[in-house]
Amino acid sequence: MDIAKLYDKGISFEEFMSLDDGAYIDKILDIYNNIQVNDELLSKIKSIHKKINVLVFAEIWCPDCVINIPALKKISDLNKAIEMKIVSREGNEEYLNEYKVDGKTKTPTFIFMDENFKVLGVFIEIPQFLREVVKKGSQIDIIVAKRKYTKGEFTEETIKDMVRIIT
Repeated sequence: MDIAKLYDKGISFEEFMSLDDGAYIDKILDIYNNIQVNDELLSKIKSIHKKINVLVFAEIWCPDCVINIPALKKISDLNKAIEMKIVSREGNEEYLNEYKVDGKTKTPTFIFMDENFKVLGVFIEIPQFLREVVKKGSQIDIIVAKRKYTKGEFTEETIKDMVRIIT
């Protein structure tokens, strides 16, 4: 199956949320409802006029999905040219072979594509900002940053990374 057909089989954000048994939905909605997008970033999001298809490989139980999928949902709500579909990572690993990190598929993986399903770029697991904090290696900084990240305090960083891929 090609990626366009897999995209067509994907589910919406709302359908993804319905997979939850109640353990994650409140956290996902809390993160979504608390996302603040500054004027400059909002302007960049609204200035995208080309159709963007985003295929998300995710699992409802994954903490990084709970944090980052609401960020993409916010982008797609602000600009209807950006559409997202979600598929399970499990059973679809073959599509992620070229996006492995240290030999492993990561969840979530967001593949950003144009209207013809040509890949524009990927967002894998966590925002670049958090990768850089971890790379620097200061234990205290890593612990503080990861705590803030799990609370959804870096969703704007996720949105910035995603917008950079699209533009």
